[in-house]
Amino acid sequence: MNRTLEPELMDDEAQCVAYAKADFEQENQGFVDLFRNYYPEWTEGHVLDLGCGPADIPIRFVQALPGCRVTCVDASAAMIRLAGDAVRAAGLSDRIVLRCERVQGLRLDEPSDGVISNSLLHHLPNPLTFWYELKRLVKPGSVVLVMDLLRPETQEEVQAIVERYAADEPAVLRRDFYNSLLAAFTEDEVASQLAELNLSRLLIDVPDDRHWVVGGRIY
Repeated sequence: MNRTLEPELMDDEAQCVAYAKADFEQENQGFVDLFRNYYPEWTEGHVLDLGCGPADIPIRFVQALPGCRVTCVDASAAMIRLAGDAVRAAGLSDRIVLRCERVQGLRLDEPSDGVISNSLLHHLPNPLTFWYELKRLVKPGSVVLVMDLLRPETQEEVQAIVERYAADEPAVLRRDFYNSLLAAFTEDEVASQLAELNLSRLLIDVPDDRHWVVGGRIY
């Protein structure tokens, strides 16, 4: 099944609110736990979160790692507004900075010590821009953890995954999940992207039936 693009930005207010209210506690806390498993020695530094959405992951991240600070980047103004509310409610405005910008062309005062990203890549028409910018924005030796959806082989499998994991979610979330699976990449496609950008030191894992994970250090 070929990839079918979906909109790059989640700018609809109702769509963003539905996403922010959805119960992603298991997935988001699992992402933070996975980072700590990958890098148990990493306890402090400046991390970029590319495609932060409503900021649940960066909030959990800095709560788990008190020595770190996060710059959150999302091109959706609606998402950044929701993220700002969440960060202020958590009392973490001194450690989490929000920027409403596209990853492409993002500028930092100094390179970061790491990058995390969950479910951004499938939104981008050209995935190579993501990996190129990721390389540009970090110091040598920086840690990387990127997770995204895994595109199934058929539309029937897409529908089955939506029913398996989102049957009780609002219609807007089921629709977005379906479209995101169609726009996602296969393991082989991600491997090709990494090879093209000379990032083959980063390793790919497929932990379940709907996600891939890329982790490692950039030198």
